[in-house]
Amino acid sequence: MDLQELNKMSRIPLPYSQKVIDLFRNPKNQGKMENPTVTSVAGNPACGDMITFYMKIKDQKIIEKITFESYGCAANIATASIVTEMIKGMSLENIWKELTWKKVAEEAGGLPSVKSHCGILAVGAVKRAIRKFYQNESSVPSWIPQDLTYEEKQAMEEEELAEKLAKKLNVPE
Repeated sequence: MDLQELNKMSRIPLPYSQKVIDLFRNPKNQGKMENPTVTSVAGNPACGDMITFYMKIKDQKIIEKITFESYGCAANIATASIVTEMIKGMSLENIWKELTWKKVAEEAGGLPSVKSHCGILAVGAVKRAIRKFYQNESSVPSWIPQDLTYEEKQAMEEEELAEKLAKKLNVPE
C-alpha cells in the first residue's frame, strides 16, 4: 500500500450518528465558566482529544451549572456536550453511581469503536471533578473509592503529559 492509498483510507468519514454530528456543529453548554466551584481536565495524548469541565455545585451537592471547553474530534465535543445535559441538576452521588461511558455512548446514538474513548474521557473528567470537589472539602464520602476508577485513570493521561512538558520547557503554572 502506498502513501496515497493510505491517505485516502484515513479520510474515510467515520459512521457518526446524526446526534453526534448535530452536537459537534452546535454543542450545548460550551464555553469557559467564571468562578466555577470545581474544574477538571481530561485528555488522551494518543489522539489529542482534550476536555475541560467547569461546574457550579449547590449546597445540596447538586450540579447547578456545567460547561465545557474541548479540543478534539466530533465525538469528543459531542460526548462532552451530552454529559453536561445528562448530569445537570443531578446529585454528585447519583452522577458517580449512574454515569457510565456506555450510557454516554448510547445517548450519542452510538460511537464508532475507535471513538469510544471519548465517552470514557468525558466520564473520567466528571468523576475527577467530583473527587476533587470532596477532597477540597476534606470530606470524601464512602461511595467514592480510594483508588481511581478506570475512567479517571484514562482522563489523567493528558494532564500528566502536559505537566511533564511544562517542566521540560520551564513554563510557569
